[in-house]
Amino acid sequence: MTTVLEGRDLVLGYQRAAVVHGVSVRLEPGRVTALIGPNGSGKSTVLRSLARLHPVAEGRVTLDDADTAPLSAKEFARRVTLLSQSRPHPSGLEVRDVVAFGRHPHRGRFAGATDADRAAVDHAMAVTGIADMAGRPVDQLSGGELQRVWLATCLAQDTAVVLLDEPTNHLDLRYQVETLDLVRDLADRHGTALGVVLHDLNHAATVADQVVLLHQGTVRAVGTPVDVLTPAHLSAVYGLPIRCLVDPDTGAVRVEAQGRHRRHRSR
Repeated sequence: MTTVLEGRDLVLGYQRAAVVHGVSVRLEPGRVTALIGPNGSGKSTVLRSLARLHPVAEGRVTLDDADTAPLSAKEFARRVTLLSQSRPHPSGLEVRDVVAFGRHPHRGRFAGATDADRAAVDHAMAVTGIADMAGRPVDQLSGGELQRVWLATCLAQDTAVVLLDEPTNHLDLRYQVETLDLVRDLADRHGTALGVVLHDLNHAATVADQVVLLHQGTVRAVGTPVDVLTPAHLSAVYGLPIRCLVDPDTGAVRVEAQGRHRRHRSR
């Protein structure tokens, strides 16, 4: 079953002060939607509201046009999962045990792991490149390794909608690329609907079908990477000169911020 997750005219705040004003985001099967914008623009707050982790002051969050409020936490978790920036640091557990947390929404209250659970855990570890760490204590992992463990936990949950908040944080170049490839695979091969918060604009250009540019809690622009990642939009939002080049072979956008000390290379 395909699933559409949508936030409609969302007003979100902290301690009665609104920080997001009338933002709408629609996540569709087989498509990657990247939320971008400066720090404090409301990206992660919007993502958390879609995951039912931030209260909605006004507007609606819906799954297939139905309000999510009547769904129990377990029912919602079978359809939507979130990889957040703030995660507990487990202690005294092995990697496989942590990844297996993702299967809890699919189990009965006192039920043990099934063959399907074990297969989902094995698959999630394989695609995130941590299968050889299965028996390692998580206390011994680097930040990048632990990031991949939490990503595997998210994938083991096997949901139709995946929300990722800065999934490339703490990863070296290789695993940044592999994580972006995995995001595209989820959309292209499995029909997953993905919402991804990214600070790296070139990552957004690489992975997204749709880009939502937020500024001061409102949507500045929404559309394809070519439509949104323009000098006019980005320079206005980030407050510095920005060049946007389109690769003539791939059609991908390349974003270059122009700092005060930029240099022209001699040929």
